[in-house]
Amino acid sequence: MRFENKVVIVTGGASGFGRGIAEKYISEGAKVIIADIDIESSEDLVEKLGKNATAVKVDVSKTLDVENMIKQAVLKYSRIDILVQNAAIGMKPRPLVDSSEDLFDKLFSVNVKSIYLGAKNVIPQFISQKNGGCIINVVSTAAIRPRPGLTLYNASKGALIPLTKALALEVAEHKIRVNGICPVAGETPMLKDFLGDTDPDAAYDVFRSTVPLGRLAEPRDVANACLFLSSEDSDFLTGVMLEVDGGRTI
Repeated sequence: MRFENKVVIVTGGASGFGRGIAEKYISEGAKVIIADIDIESSEDLVEKLGKNATAVKVDVSKTLDVENMIKQAVLKYSRIDILVQNAAIGMKPRPLVDSSEDLFDKLFSVNVKSIYLGAKNVIPQFISQKNGGCIINVVSTAAIRPRPGLTLYNASKGALIPLTKALALEVAEHKIRVNGICPVAGETPMLKDFLGDTDPDAAYDVFRSTVPLGRLAEPRDVANACLFLSSEDSDFLTGVMLEVDGGRTI
């Protein structure tokens, strides 16, 4: 039970990678806040995971929601040890010239602004606890090796690399570590958008063919990476982008 009594917030924790991450931390003894805009799915997961899980409704792009998420975690458990910023949205493939300004704003609000808001609100809590802390930003291989037709999504994820690395430098003096995980496209609900409507089966085969190990990412892959980056085994790692991609970015 490597994470016994550790308090973890997982955004987008009700499904996909987030659900796998929450389940893994619970299995290792942690207390987990499942923060998701889909409160019904969060509560269903809490019912499955038991007393060490708590659901909080949050729109990660809204300041007051993120502030409330941090407050609720502290009220419930008196501290926070790990923040996994996993919540994100995707897009259907389309050329940049056919991408609306509304889509641009939504992608950057959910995929980038949320990371800023989460860090801005959890760092003072970490500092007040005087025992460091850990932020893990779930980025994407799209930030390193982008795919055509997903330019806005690629850009929103690409912004997280300098954000994560610069923040790691800023907070290192407080023993707060900030790392990123770059998973390849995964077997999650978001995959449907990436595959588009024209021929999703063919698109799936194309996605899979770009991964040398022959499959897409699964929630357990990302969950295991999160546990490593927030464990004592990685206590000298900060500002790292861990590629969980079966060789996609080589």
